[in-house]
Amino acid sequence: MKTSDAPLDSDMRTLAKGGRTNTLGFIIRLIGGVPFLFIGYRLYGVEDMGRFASAFVIIEIFALFCALGEKRGLAQRLRERPDADDTNPSDLVFGGVLASLIVCAVIASFLLLFPWIMFPNGTNGTLDIMMVAAIPALALTEIFLAAQAFRYDIATTVRARALVEPWVKSLAVLVFFFIPGFKESGLALAFVVAAYAALLTSFWSVFKTYGLPKKWRPKGKDLSRIITRSLPLSGADVIERSTRLIDVFLLGQFTTERTVGIYFFAKEVATLPQKLKSSFEPILSPIVTKSLKNGNMSAIAEQLRQVGFWVIAVQVAIALALVIPGEAVMGLGGPTIVGGTGALAILLAAEVVASIAVVSESVLVYVARKRNLAISVGIIVFQAILTIILVTTAQRFDMGGGFMAAGAGLALFIALGTSSILKALLLKKILMAPVVSWRWGVIIAAIPAVFIGYLATFLPEWAELIIGVPAILIIYGTVLWKVGFAENDRLLFRRNLDD
Repeated sequence: MKTSDAPLDSDMRTLAKGGRTNTLGFIIRLIGGVPFLFIGYRLYGVEDMGRFASAFVIIEIFALFCALGEKRGLAQRLRERPDADDTNPSDLVFGGVLASLIVCAVIASFLLLFPWIMFPNGTNGTLDIMMVAAIPALALTEIFLAAQAFRYDIATTVRARALVEPWVKSLAVLVFFFIPGFKESGLALAFVVAAYAALLTSFWSVFKTYGLPKKWRPKGKDLSRIITRSLPLSGADVIERSTRLIDVFLLGQFTTERTVGIYFFAKEVATLPQKLKSSFEPILSPIVTKSLKNGNMSAIAEQLRQVGFWVIAVQVAIALALVIPGEAVMGLGGPTIVGGTGALAILLAAEVVASIAVVSESVLVYVARKRNLAISVGIIVFQAILTIILVTTAQRFDMGGGFMAAGAGLALFIALGTSSILKALLLKKILMAPVVSWRWGVIIAAIPAVFIGYLATFLPEWAELIIGVPAILIIYGTVLWKVGFAENDRLLFRRNLDD
């Protein structure tokens, strides 16, 4: 069933423009990220990638906390700034930067004192501890990109996240492998170098847009207010991200680095749809804060329904293209990785059901911070307990690393599905309007795509990927365009949005 073809307002057109730009960036990021996985697993090995993954998830979680929720909070502060206020917008941006650096110093010191948190199965090399240095780079990049997104500049996000970061990481991990003394820690060092390359890219855009503070004098009271006010936002960001990372962390605590390595490959492939969801986050926050300031709740609900459908429609396409030729996809990391194909299928399904929660949360962090945080805390505790139960059960019956990985994926699927239901219902009650939009055209388009994908599995693996994956996407996209998309849905793909 198609939606109405009623004209969309300028905010929806802005969402379409920003989402389309970042979706293009998502595709570029996909192309740039694959070499890192291929080089990492083929040159460094599954065990080294497993140890790297255990440290990576901790760094990601703490860095996101150090960003202080500025992905959404900065947009709100800039929006609430009165026109008559003589405060320079750059003061607000760099106030957040300084507050973040203070928290980064505390977190980094903590991890340097207790490095075993990052490396439960040991390190690959003595320089792996340098990963701690990536925390301020990751945190400040989030803040700078949020500042640019407030000005509807999504191109900077594409450059930093889709071009610079993945390609620098892929090239650096290859270079470090051939440098004596750096080879053992090549994965960690490549990660750090890429983080700072993205930071410099985002800072340059902020410098051109906002400039540097001129008469700004940081005050302890203001910094304290920023940190205190950010806790619900940063807590929501950390917990939402932790639901994607705690499974890797727990596998590192209860299993070997080999099992973690297998699961991490499946996880990185499966999080491609999750990265797609983030394509709309930078542009959605300023649009939502604008509608909230105007008290236009019906507009927010309409925006979420439209964005939610765009995300689900493309996510299903990605999931089909990756899960049907799953063994061939996992085989890119080597024969050992193929055992994680079951986990890949579950993880891809988890990302599809999670889209509702992610879209709903983009508003809940403003209108129901505490309730949203309570749901998120409950979900992550539930996921952690379920992950431990499923992984230890697989261990007890000696079912192998593939089943342990699948157990962690299943816990994530159940947790994200539960989160989506609860958050969508809560937001529906607050906005007094549904926030989920479903089209049966997605199922109709998936049927022939599955059939074509099944036929492609009879081809050699290289042909299954080169021919089968594009065929699945083309068939799915063509059918969905014809039977599942209304005119408003096609807005995301229209070249000229000013007509």
